[in-house]
Amino acid sequence: MTDRSLYVSPAGVRRRGWTDAMVRELLGLPDVQGRDPRRYTPAPVRLYLLARVEAVERTPEFAAASAALAETPRSAALGVLAGSRRSAVLAAVRAEPIEVPRLPAAELERRAVRHRHLTTACGPGAGRARRGVPAPAGSLVRWQVGYLRQALARYETLLDGLYGDAGRREAERLLRRRLYQAIAAAYPALAGECARRIALESA
Repeated sequence: MTDRSLYVSPAGVRRRGWTDAMVRELLGLPDVQGRDPRRYTPAPVRLYLLARVEAVERTPEFAAASAALAETPRSAALGVLAGSRRSAVLAAVRAEPIEVPRLPAAELERRAVRHRHLTTACGPGAGRARRGVPAPAGSLVRWQVGYLRQALARYETLLDGLYGDAGRREAERLLRRRLYQAIAAAYPALAGECARRIALESA
């Protein structure tokens, strides 16, 4: 069994002043990897030999990396990281293929009406939906676009890692535009409503 006093965890290495990038560049792979036989953990155990960590900390390379880290203001470092994350998310949103469900017209209409009734079950349109009153003119097209937009909600996971800032708003607008454009390409009869929504959200 591994003598834990001879090893240090990734968190322990960070407490000694290392960054993840320094660990990757100067330490490389952990000396011990695998599952802890004493208790279940979802992540594998990763341990670095303490003697090796201490030896690397005495090298000129470690001293140079530590000095560079100390000279970089934390806010600047976080800004660079946030900018990189924003660029990566925007690139993913631009590149991700959007697959719109292809349904026969009657089936799309049925699903759109059902979706509308479910989403207004407790709202002002609930009585109309229960009585089977026909939809107002133009509503069906809006409901179909709304249903398809909801069916594509899984693509919102592309925005993971971006929070309430201008970068997230930009990525959200780009994603919505791509989703509506994909719906319009799959269902040309809905293109006008998709264009209307893109214009509204771009204003």
